[in-house]
Amino acid sequence: MSTRIGVPEFVDTGWVFSPATHAEATEIIGRYPQSRSALLPLLHLVQSVEGFVSRPGIAFCARVLDLTEAEVAAVATFYTMYKRSPCGQHLVSVCTNALCAALGGDAIYATVSAHLGVGHEETAGEPGTPGSITLEHAECLAACDMAPVLQVNYEYYDNQTPDAALDLVLALQAGVKPPPTRGAPLTDFRSVEREIAGVYDDLAARVEGPSAAPSTLRGVTLAEHTDQRAPAMPDTVTFPDLPPKK
Repeated sequence: MSTRIGVPEFVDTGWVFSPATHAEATEIIGRYPQSRSALLPLLHLVQSVEGFVSRPGIAFCARVLDLTEAEVAAVATFYTMYKRSPCGQHLVSVCTNALCAALGGDAIYATVSAHLGVGHEETAGEPGTPGSITLEHAECLAACDMAPVLQVNYEYYDNQTPDAALDLVLALQAGVKPPPTRGAPLTDFRSVEREIAGVYDDLAARVEGPSAAPSTLRGVTLAEHTDQRAPAMPDTVTFPDLPPKK
């Protein structure tokens, strides 16, 4: 049987989502004035259950949001954060965009890839089991001032080197969770997916970590020391007339 090129495929796992997941989905949907607006967090919710977005996950989202499966699949295939194959316990994302690549990101990716024996969006170990790792290239992670960077389950590890990244991966495989440079304590991929969906089992513990590095705040710190401030916003603003449409 031939395969149509460009048509996304989702694995049919036969999974049946639990009443607890249905209840969480209902709570998430209730946060939005229009139910379809909850699609992005619901895709993260189903991904937190199976470790990826499966065909039953697509069907679940379509059913609870009164959408077609085609509409759900169109969104799930647009964003790279939605995975179509099972992820490991940890997702390691190495930035290989221009600046990080120039400062060593490519070497970091090559080192980690060689150690794990996998390439982009491939998993070393049985997906979901302790110590299993999915590796991926990442586009800009918005931390150029700390380049080169990588993320584990979307938590930042800044100013990396090939050796430091390898030590980090070895620790993950051994069941250790080294603290990120900033942000929340490291957990695992499925737990983070619940949080991205908006389901927090312990919110207080997740917001205690530092959120910004000193280099990121250097500009505002300098402005404070030199008493520089942006002009105050005026109370009213007069906008020029727009030319008529042709």
